[in-house]
Amino acid sequence: MTTRLSSAPIERVDVSAYRIPTDYPESDGTYAWDSTTLVLVEAVAGGQHGIGYTYADTATATLVRDLLAKTIEGRDALDVPGCWAAMDHAIRNLGRPGIASMAISAVDVALWDLKAKLLDIALVTLLGATQDRVPIYGSGGFTSYPVARLQEQLGGWVAAGIPRVKMKIGTHPADDLARVRAARAAIGPEAALYVDANGAYSRKQALAQAARFREEGVVWFEEPVPSADLAGLHLIRDMGPAGMDIAAGEYGYDLGYFRHMLEAEAVDVLQADGSRCAGITGFLRAAALTESRLVALSAHCAPSLHIAACCAINRLSPIEYFHDHVRIESMLFDGAVTPVDGALRPDRTRPGLGLEFKRADAERYAV
Repeated sequence: MTTRLSSAPIERVDVSAYRIPTDYPESDGTYAWDSTTLVLVEAVAGGQHGIGYTYADTATATLVRDLLAKTIEGRDALDVPGCWAAMDHAIRNLGRPGIASMAISAVDVALWDLKAKLLDIALVTLLGATQDRVPIYGSGGFTSYPVARLQEQLGGWVAAGIPRVKMKIGTHPADDLARVRAARAAIGPEAALYVDANGAYSRKQALAQAARFREEGVVWFEEPVPSADLAGLHLIRDMGPAGMDIAAGEYGYDLGYFRHMLEAEAVDVLQADGSRCAGITGFLRAAALTESRLVALSAHCAPSLHIAACCAINRLSPIEYFHDHVRIESMLFDGAVTPVDGALRPDRTRPGLGLEFKRADAERYAV
């Protein structure tokens, strides 16, 4: 007779943070940085531990430790929606956007990982899959890169079998077209080229640039104007050149944000980030919204966190294989998946997310 696991009280929730320097100064159209902070959450129950993470400020770790951990300790680890609802209630007076949502994200991912491990199955199996592979695009091409480094990075991804790449624009708009042309020269005529302005352009500036970029074969224009300018995004989506998708949504923290963006018909592709939008739970809810609107969803950054959830999505656009996070995940997690033929495939032989944290390797980055 098989013994069925009926409950597993959460014994404790641990949190730690690590600041990892970039391998080169990085910038986009509106921001510059030289390090990335990883906030790691570990939830323990039934002899198993689940791991979740977000890329956020150390204040996120403080919120997990001081509030969210005690909110879910003692609750059933198999009841992930119940834990999520309890955390959402606990931060009522703090507000959902920003740090609170990223803190919930890290804990929620840890709980999904923990539940799958308690059941001894891969998370992709627990969530259910409509596909067994997730197409990706290589993402980097920072505006701080010299042209030679830009070409080396993007061309290297294409040579490695990733047929889609994205570069940053917007810091110096007058230079953007020349950089796009240099990128095209490096990746050849067949690879798909994406650009991301991070909201650096005005509406008319974005429309003019879109026409020029399309002549160079650009098929994806991300945040041509600030993501809060829904009317501007809608304008560029409708008036921009054929064959160019408008994408935005990475700063969405709750369903209301995504709903407003979809209702405004602001994007061809909605982006959501499970490390920001309240975890895998929030990410899958955003996916349901996009499906109801017949809009494709793409995952923003943190590729190892998103693989299993993306396999469960019907209308999926290629997801972001972001240079910083790929580097960190390969450095600090055993089990980070390597792309094959431009796609990631979840490892069904490993329970949960399929990741284990390399604590000894991470210790020198602890903050």
